[in-house]
Amino acid sequence: MKHTNRRLLLVLDAQGGGMGAQLIKRLAPALPPDCDLLAVGTNVLATNAMLKAGAPRGATGENAVVYNAARADVIVGPIGMVLANGILGEVSPRMAAAVSGAGAEKILVPSSHCGVQVAGTQDCRLEDYLQSAAALALRALEA
Repeated sequence: MKHTNRRLLLVLDAQGGGMGAQLIKRLAPALPPDCDLLAVGTNVLATNAMLKAGAPRGATGENAVVYNAARADVIVGPIGMVLANGILGEVSPRMAAAVSGAGAEKILVPSSHCGVQVAGTQDCRLEDYLQSAAALALRALEA
């Protein structure tokens, strides 16, 4: 149970953390004052990349994803984070269930590496998707 009025923005990533690092660079300087930013990686490389990009705190592994997804107000990350065995198997079924079942607003970045295509999305550069995801996350925090 939350005992604070602070909100939590959770940035998730896997593999080398490049997508999460780029999101952190866009989000960290623009966060509202009542919002905490937490980077969570499926592995230590992903977490470290997000910390180097400016995340003030980070956590790693399945339990970190499960625990923090339940606490988050907004979750941003690759679409593979809601797919059991997504991102080359780095996302466990337990992680995917926690993220997809979280009450948080979820902002998912399409990626062809996940083996999923989302109908209705344009074929954009990753840079464009990340800019859009950051804008959506900041808009969700304004509400």
